[in-house]
Amino acid sequence: MAVESLLPANFGYAIFTYLYSFVMLMYLGVQVGGARKKFGVKYPTMYSDKEQVFNCIQRAHQNTLEVYPQWLVFQTIAALEYPIAASVLGVIWVTSKFSYAWGYYSGDPAKRMRGAYGYIGLFGVILLSISVALKLLGVL
Repeated sequence: MAVESLLPANFGYAIFTYLYSFVMLMYLGVQVGGARKKFGVKYPTMYSDKEQVFNCIQRAHQNTLEVYPQWLVFQTIAALEYPIAASVLGVIWVTSKFSYAWGYYSGDPAKRMRGAYGYIGLFGVILLSISVALKLLGVL
């Protein structure tokens, strides 16, 4: 049985959203690697006692990794029922992580809030996932 027969029409958009998120994670990781070299922060040290900008770059990546597994779950559940809506919301969330990181990279942690619009994408896929759960329970 072909995978296309198991997934809803337009699920390809969700797959491209996952690929976009992979690009975002790789970008953030490369930024941390470059900052390690620039600021002389050796592995396995996670944070610097001296370099605030390094810590901001590291936190942008770490914070993204802290929420990424949950986003993947909700993104997938939502995309199985609402592939286009979930993909739009996913692109909003992923794009916001770039804005979040670029604000954080300034060395002023308050500027990370430039990515706050990502909550639209995150809470959107959570709400869609709740809708899927309610449909499965026969409530909707």
